[in-house]
Amino acid sequence: MPVLGLGVYLNEDPVPACLAALKHGYRHIDSARMYRNEAAVGRAVKESGVPREQVFVTSKIYDPEHGYESTLRAVQDSLDKFGFNYLDLYLIHSPLSGKTKRLETYKALLRAKEEGKLKSIGVSNYSPKHIDEIKEAGLELPAVNQVELHPFCQQKPIVEYCRAHNIVVQAYSPLVRGKLDDAVITALAQKYGKTPAQIAVRWSLQKGFVPLPKSANPERVVANAQVFDFSLADEDVAKLDALDRGKAGAVTWNPVDAE
Repeated sequence: MPVLGLGVYLNEDPVPACLAALKHGYRHIDSARMYRNEAAVGRAVKESGVPREQVFVTSKIYDPEHGYESTLRAVQDSLDKFGFNYLDLYLIHSPLSGKTKRLETYKALLRAKEEGKLKSIGVSNYSPKHIDEIKEAGLELPAVNQVELHPFCQQKPIVEYCRAHNIVVQAYSPLVRGKLDDAVITALAQKYGKTPAQIAVRWSLQKGFVPLPKSANPERVVANAQVFDFSLADEDVAKLDALDRGKAGAVTWNPVDAE
């Protein structure tokens, strides 16, 4: 899995952003059924000229479609929309459907994986209690848990649990939906000669996360990935760590406490 991905949430025409990303070195695109742009992402991958096997593509099933048979149908529908034979990663988008349907959905994803339609499966917005359900059912653990994650919402209990269970943590909204005018971030951007967005992405990488910065602007897409030519000093990582406000720092739905 490439350590940096392009998010395409709320991007009805992600083709320009995806083409810019793939032209400038991105090899990871994060979509979802709820985004209604799987077909456009698939078209962009084809138009890019980058071989399909070199692009890591993710999609997600949202809670109204949860259930065993409905999940199998959704996976096939996603493949049809993308125009792909397989997806690299498929996630349960949230835990909002309740325990029974969560487990039915997960079992269906395991079947789709066995059939070769999915290379790997995982979850999103799951807390430890939701992953424990999978564990207690005797099923293999998810490869990934994708959660809102940035300096203001660091999800420390979830991160700690995932690390203890070898689950990759993907960070969505790593740019805090553009709300990066914090004094600490601004000062670090000036110190390193980088944008606030680049500081946020670099922090995420150094924490061991897989950030998924989203932008519909091709120039920003390229800039957001220009983060491998510098490192934040330990004391500057600590300054960003100190910005954590827990769940109060979330800027999205963050349904990690769902029953």
